Amino acid sequence: MVAIVTGVIGIQIIKRKEVKDFSGAPIKIEDKEKGFTRYVIGGVLFGLGWAMVGSCPGPIFILIGAGFWGAGVILLGALLGTYIYGLLKDILPH
Repeated sequence: MVAIVTGVIGIQIIKRKEVKDFSGAPIKIEDKEKGFTRYVIGGVLFGLGWAMVGSCPGPIFILIGAGFWGAGVILLGALLGTYIYGLLKDILPH
């Protein structure tokens, strides 16, 4: 919840104050297209994957580094899923 609030506040500051990046170019954040179904489907797929492995996808490398070698399967699944998305992204509704 804190991440969401922090992100919303940060994005609003960037948009309203016309913040610039390090090179002086304005940071432009485009509005997302309205949609519901694709977010529900994507969220369900992400949530199912997260639930199946029983771990947040963020610390995969930490788990592997700590000796939990089973997390290697999680890493392979994440890489495979990303690869498959790359193959299908042009035919998926965005």
